Amino acid sequence: MAEGFKIEIVSPERLLLSETVQSVTVPGTEGYFTVMANHAPFMSTLKPGFLTVTGTGGAVQTYYVRGGFADVSPDGLTVLAEQASTFADFDRAEIEGLLAEAQTQLQTAQDPDERSYAQDLVNGWMNLMMEATHLDGAHVH
Repeated sequence: MAEGFKIEIVSPERLLLSETVQSVTVPGTEGYFTVMANHAPFMSTLKPGFLTVTGTGGAVQTYYVRGGFADVSPDGLTVLAEQASTFADFDRAEIEGLLAEAQTQLQTAQDPDERSYAQDLVNGWMNLMMEATHLDGAHVH
């Protein structure tokens, strides 16, 4: 059995996960990163995306997070998410609505900064939808 570390995924509503795992891939705002036992301490902000958790027995679980922070410490990984759910509970319709809002914001942007911000939102929501389909389209609502 591989050495493990503690992960906790916490949202305002509940503690979604608290267990010992082998590795976790996290959607940081600067890019995805993987945490394993004895990882160097650091903090990162999160972008909307999917955490992939590999248990000590090799089983893989996927969770959706929308914003927040990841804190890697000697005690393990704590994910403080603005919103978090299991992949099975990922709501594609909600993301489609956010994408539509971002597209409207892009169309009505008045200056280059507003357009750039709106384009980043559109790109982010579109990438999230493609990633969800790639992970397992059969389980996305």
